[in-house]
Amino acid sequence: MRDKGEFLFTSESVSEGHPDKVADRLSDTVLDAFLAADPYARVACETLVTTNRVVLAGETRGPDSITHEYLAHLCRMAILDIGYDQEGFSWKNADIAVHLHAQSADIAQGVDSAGNKDEGAGDQGIMFGYACTETPSLMPAPLYYSHELLRTIRDRRRAGDKTVAGLQPDAKSQVTLRYVDGKPVAATSVVISTQHDEGMDQAQIKRMLLPLIQDVLPAGWMPAENEIYINPTGKFVIGGPDGDCGLTGRKSIVDTYGGAAPHGGGAFSGKDPTKVDRSAAYVCRYLAKNVVAAGLAERCTLQLSYAIGVSDPLSVYVELHGNPFDVDEAKLEKTLRELVNLRPRGIREHLHLNRPIYVPTSAYGHFGREPDAEKGTFTWEKTDLVPALKSAFNR
Repeated sequence: MRDKGEFLFTSESVSEGHPDKVADRLSDTVLDAFLAADPYARVACETLVTTNRVVLAGETRGPDSITHEYLAHLCRMAILDIGYDQEGFSWKNADIAVHLHAQSADIAQGVDSAGNKDEGAGDQGIMFGYACTETPSLMPAPLYYSHELLRTIRDRRRAGDKTVAGLQPDAKSQVTLRYVDGKPVAATSVVISTQHDEGMDQAQIKRMLLPLIQDVLPAGWMPAENEIYINPTGKFVIGGPDGDCGLTGRKSIVDTYGGAAPHGGGAFSGKDPTKVDRSAAYVCRYLAKNVVAAGLAERCTLQLSYAIGVSDPLSVYVELHGNPFDVDEAKLEKTLRELVNLRPRGIREHLHLNRPIYVPTSAYGHFGREPDAEKGTFTWEKTDLVPALKSAFNR
């Protein structure tokens, strides 16, 4: 994203009832079940959902108490919690096939610690983290407001709020903001497509959602009414997995920074924290957020890279986007490595990742969320490195 001039930038979000997010939720349901029984279980679970059918596939290593029947039951309860009891996709009668088998011994030997060998990365790859000063959560504003629109609809729907009566779980949003000299100043368009009951028309749904959009956007940001697009196809009754096939990991840009920052390509849901696709992406966000929170940058992009079976990252790269506060970036890279052990085991221990904390990440983004000390969720959103960073750079 540019630092100067005037431009438009757009991000999208999808709700927990979107078919790809249903798949993410079920993959993370499987993961949390294993981690609840054994914090060091290994899971790589992919999910496919379509009309009244769920297929779980992948590799696991964990206690025998986590049976296929138990996982199928947990998936039904997750589908019920999302809100699907429709003819084409129902928690009651969807066919759930579980095809999970033992983790490859070849992969395990590269990951497991043994003798003097520390735990290695579960795969090769590059991971990115990003933070900026555009919102209180230090997330890009277009994605922040796209998520907030759908979270608000979800919260009101679950509370039985009459202002959203008749809306169903599947929804998408898209927000376009106008930037001046790198800062968002107004929304130029908003798109919301939401599944609804039979008999509701487009105009009725637009009347329902206009006040909600007004509540979510900052004062003075509301676009012209002809730039607010509600269910632009006109009708959205058939939705969720009955309307489209869903697969784990297909919403990686929604899960991260809405396109405002690079993405390494690895998906998150269904992967235990030995997989650096997930855990290293979390620590990248943690480090970038602390850099910005410490006042060392207005925007920070951070990259890590790993080789499968190798403990130490191959590279640590920090970009401060113009470096307006004249921070020594090489010193910053060194300081971050000193503050946090960036080996897979070190990341897991520092962020307390070996716990059943992943279902809440499966919708509305993995980043920009509030840490919950009681539940242990979103530990990578803490800013506890700020004092040490300020001290290291005399801020």
